[in-house]
Amino acid sequence: MTTLVYCGHCGREVADGSHEDCRQALALEPPRYCVHCRRRMIVQVHPMGWTARCSAHGDLAG
Repeated sequence: MTTLVYCGHCGREVADGSHEDCRQALALEPPRYCVHCRRRMIVQVHPMGWTARCSAHGDLAG
């Protein structure tokens, strides 16, 4: 299991605040930032879900 360093919604460090609003937003929408390196990801939303790609860490899907 990999430790999350950055918030996928706002891009700030996970240890920086509670991020409760971010967790609620991520329940409804895809992450915009890579949780490992904080890079902005390329996100595509489609009827069956979403895909997100980090240039350094590859693809995510949901």
